[in-house]
Amino acid sequence: MTYSLAVDIGGTFTDIVLRHAGGALTVDKTLTTHHDLLEGFFGGVHAVLAKAGVQPSDVGGVVVHATTVVTNALIERKGQPTALVTTEGFGDVLYIRNEHRYEMYDPQIEFPEPLAPAELTFGVAERTLADGRVTQEPTPAAIATLVEQVAASGAKAVAVCFLNSFANAQNERLVVAGLRDALPDLFICCSSDVAPQIREYPRASTTTVNAYAMPISQPYLRRLSERLGREGFANTPLIMLSSGGVVGAETAGRNPVRMIESGPAAGALAACHYAELLGVDRLMSFDMGGTTAKACLIENRQPLVTGLFEVDRRYRFKEGSGLPVTVPSIDMIEIGAGGGSIAHVDALGLLKVGPHSAGSQPGPACYGRGGQNVTVTDADLMLGLIDAENFLGGDMRLDLPATERAVAALADKLHVAPVEAARGVFRVVTEAMASAARTHATDRGVDYRGLPLFAFGGAGPLHACEVASLLQSTSVIVPPQSSVLSAFGTLVTPVRLDLVRSDLGRLGELDWGRVDAILNELTAEATAALGEAGCAPADVTFSFGADMRYVGQQHEVAVTFAEDPRAGRDLADVEHRFTEAYRTLYGMNPSHVPVEIVTWRVTARGPLVGVKAIPRAGSSPGEPRRRRLVHAWADSQNTPVYNRADLAVGQSITGPAIIEERETTTALPPGWVAVIDSLGCIVATKG
Repeated sequence: MTYSLAVDIGGTFTDIVLRHAGGALTVDKTLTTHHDLLEGFFGGVHAVLAKAGVQPSDVGGVVVHATTVVTNALIERKGQPTALVTTEGFGDVLYIRNEHRYEMYDPQIEFPEPLAPAELTFGVAERTLADGRVTQEPTPAAIATLVEQVAASGAKAVAVCFLNSFANAQNERLVVAGLRDALPDLFICCSSDVAPQIREYPRASTTTVNAYAMPISQPYLRRLSERLGREGFANTPLIMLSSGGVVGAETAGRNPVRMIESGPAAGALAACHYAELLGVDRLMSFDMGGTTAKACLIENRQPLVTGLFEVDRRYRFKEGSGLPVTVPSIDMIEIGAGGGSIAHVDALGLLKVGPHSAGSQPGPACYGRGGQNVTVTDADLMLGLIDAENFLGGDMRLDLPATERAVAALADKLHVAPVEAARGVFRVVTEAMASAARTHATDRGVDYRGLPLFAFGGAGPLHACEVASLLQSTSVIVPPQSSVLSAFGTLVTPVRLDLVRSDLGRLGELDWGRVDAILNELTAEATAALGEAGCAPADVTFSFGADMRYVGQQHEVAVTFAEDPRAGRDLADVEHRFTEAYRTLYGMNPSHVPVEIVTWRVTARGPLVGVKAIPRAGSSPGEPRRRRLVHAWADSQNTPVYNRADLAVGQSITGPAIIEERETTTALPPGWVAVIDSLGCIVATKG
């Protein structure tokens, strides 16, 4: 027997999926152990192996992992001291930032403290011009002085970021070589390897984030690989990246900044997988877990990809309040609206939900682990949407009296009945998620109205129909095993790596020899990285794109080419693709302005993963197992409760109704009708 294994560590739960070569899935879900992520990892793995009756030696397929280890390190600031080496005179780059104020009239505006403080920032006399010409090399004496400074500082990791090193990395490599020879125990990375792009501050920020995470991610991934080997698993792990691909653990360990959004990216890829199976070209994925909710637009069965996002924001919804990261990532919006999001009353007496989360420790009040605050999960329990005795199939029983006490305290502050307070939490979090999805789509020039909502995550199916109503969605699709779909997404993702390199040039003046050299370097680097993940060079395929703009503009538009642009050197087609993408975003084109390429992009992919859904056999329609009072839509509605496993293909269920499975619950409001399709998906539409 051959099995593949996937583990997704989230902020509240760790999800495990074991897939047989024939397509059958065995899943489990356990609380995340933040003090040692591998404790929860292997606890969940052993549970799912026992459930399937197999041994580690039977897992002959891939072992894929998505993790929050880098995100946790950045948020908690528990990493090792990290130094930054810059061009002499530019040591304040992380403090000056880009001089953008995300709140223009706020005199107390806050930014996250740089990961490399001023006392750990060192300058080196060197200079590279924007065209790549080196006018000053760092001298051996300057490098020796730098080695002494870094050694005396106590830094454990070093980020090297020089001016214009994206055009020529020579000076960065000289300094990195000197540091490695003298201080072999240091974790070192340079911007020309991590983020070879224009704009000094985002490049320095990205490189520093990468260096800060290396002392945490590399030992973690090595411990993971070693323990998998000791326990008898055949293969080393593959690691999910933010861009929607997987690479080997060594490559990921050198580039931990690429792992920040690995779990959410896997969920978006799973949505694309089901878009193919269902023959749906466009949809919006909606992933609501224990800590956050994520929305992602799927166009032509592919997710949108961005080259810039932020981490460790001071204000979760304020762009510009975090640390910029310039690595490819699946483009999604994430808000603090998960099952563990805490409800509170603000200074104006208004009910607010999130962005802070109770996490897995202490968790919601109903977890019985010491939590005192009302969370979304507590509100759902109070409203009868979930069953205290059947949470995780009864393996984790909820403390209803604790929830009632917490909700009563919140209700007193709002001067309403406890049920009204719980209903308010339910409505506020639903509106927050719908509002974020609207903004995300509108900012990208996409009409969200009418898009099917693809719902997953532990809390996604519970809130999806209400969110869909606000978004005017035509339907809600809840796939099988929806609670662990992000983990499943890692198993349908091919080996992939996205690389970029800035090289500013007008279309009409392109130096094709320089373009050849840049793209050859990127394809060679990607081929080597995919080789570490076991992908033969002959199996690697490439796609090409660029970030382009009209001359004089500050921001670029990402453009994907139909083929390698070097093949036909068809500049007319390149310009046409840019103008079409620009018009989609802005509704017009300034045709009299010349176009320039800012950054080249290369995506390398391994063979597609051959995973097929198992069609669900028809059976006799399932009857409700029981009924219970639900207060979400009206007071004390006597609502039928179905077991999802009992439902037959083609069976129709009219709301209000509750559909339960071990890891999640689907809520069907009044006026909605759900039908079970041949793949076992719940497809709900509003009458």
